[in-house]
Amino acid sequence: MERDVSGENNVSDIFTWQLGALPTLAALAFGYLLGSIPFGLILTRMAGLGDVRAIGSGNIGATNVLRTGNKKLAAATLLLDALKGTAGAAIASRWGLDAGIAAGLAAFLGHLFPVWLGFKGGKGVATYVGVLLGLVPVMVAVFAAIWIGMAYLTRYSSLSALVATAVSPVVLWFIGHEKVALLFALLTVITWWKHRANIGRLMNGTESRIGSKG
Repeated sequence: MERDVSGENNVSDIFTWQLGALPTLAALAFGYLLGSIPFGLILTRMAGLGDVRAIGSGNIGATNVLRTGNKKLAAATLLLDALKGTAGAAIASRWGLDAGIAAGLAAFLGHLFPVWLGFKGGKGVATYVGVLLGLVPVMVAVFAAIWIGMAYLTRYSSLSALVATAVSPVVLWFIGHEKVALLFALLTVITWWKHRANIGRLMNGTESRIGSKG
């Protein structure tokens, strides 16, 4: 009489799936917690400048921190917002590329939608670059070259970021990082959506240029 092992196989398959899913779930949680740290808000409060959300665009990112007049705080915010994406993606990648991608996505979403601030966070460009650094470091040079070139030609920071984020997934695909390219295609769509007000101002000619005091 043959032994019916179909039930045992099903249990084994479920157990194997759960073990495989654990690193990804852990990466998502880890990435989100890192990404949701509001460094812009923390640094401005520690410096005695109050709540950065009460000035300018109300954003917690480096661009709005710069509106406090403190360039060092803005630079620190930019760096830390990038590094939380880098740390999430790079550390989780120890458990495989899929875990790194999951953590990078979660860190990006954590920055944009931090639970501690009612899901109202930054626009994500610094964290986008940080995730790039964590997954495909050479792409940071590509992103920077595009951003600098566009900024030199147009003097629009927002347009430079939009173009750099649009080109990055294409370059990733062509250099053989298809999975990462798909991640950044999604991050680019979200970044453009977060910059919809900037896009509107670019279209009607009212967007501020780099160095403009207006």
